[in-house]
Amino acid sequence: MASIDLDKMLEKIKGTQWALSDIDWDAPGADLITEEQWPKLKEFMADLMWIEHVGARAFAALAKKAPTETLREIYTYFHAEEQRHANAEMALMRRWGMLDGDELPEPNVNLRIIIEWLDRFADEMPVYVLGTVVPMLEIALDGALCTFLLDTVKDPVCHQAFEKINDDESRHLGVGFTVMEMQGRSASYIKMVQMMARVMDPRLILGIASYMPLLNKMRDNVIAMGLPEEKLYKAMQKFERIGGRTEEGRRNPWFQLIKHHGRIMVNRRNKVYHVPVDALVKITGLVPRNALPAVPSWVKELTYEPTATR
Repeated sequence: MASIDLDKMLEKIKGTQWALSDIDWDAPGADLITEEQWPKLKEFMADLMWIEHVGARAFAALAKKAPTETLREIYTYFHAEEQRHANAEMALMRRWGMLDGDELPEPNVNLRIIIEWLDRFADEMPVYVLGTVVPMLEIALDGALCTFLLDTVKDPVCHQAFEKINDDESRHLGVGFTVMEMQGRSASYIKMVQMMARVMDPRLILGIASYMPLLNKMRDNVIAMGLPEEKLYKAMQKFERIGGRTEEGRRNPWFQLIKHHGRIMVNRRNKVYHVPVDALVKITGLVPRNALPAVPSWVKELTYEPTATR
């Protein structure tokens, strides 16, 4: 994956927009979901849909602080695309009989906590923080989850939808890694110190405390679905390989921070990390849903209806 020309990428993004109405959601194949698959797939799809919407909220925040007009417009398109992905996944859930009427799937508690953090603090985070975290989440969670879904689900409509989703995600990653390199290219020693100083921001500390158990929770969920743990870890190692392909990328201190966290996370023998983080997963799992704040109003933009415009 080479660094890309962002102006050309913007034109490509504009020329490859699609709508839910491009897909025949009533086409044959829904019955290929087995009774054994159905309950776990329902939870899996709900998590995947909410991860897409987490990405949408992050891109909305990035658009507000983008350093160039081209990037601002790209992030605005990415925001809409992530919402479209969530809507497509809801349409699949409805196709498979997992949702009734206008029902929204419930996010797991760890995703709910991340949604709340994003709603409160994402707009205050600098580009280099979200611009590095988002590619990690997309490559580790979106990438591994989508690949696993297509390996296990035979419904041709699912494959048609995810062919479009994966095309979008490849552009998201291309832009994400290019922006990471841009941040490293301009990183003087003083700027790198300033960038790392953000680690001490209480709002970011709270975000990190939400992010780590989310990754472990998602690991548990995909393993319960049958995904080999090693495949999830290989997806995370891909972040390190691509993000560190150039000197500029390696100079980005947030890439280094997230890379080292990824190494720690994939090492299940590291009890110093996994015991407390797995404990956080269990603790958050005990939080009653009615004790959480109301879901932000922007989730009302989610719909299974195939009326999304281009």
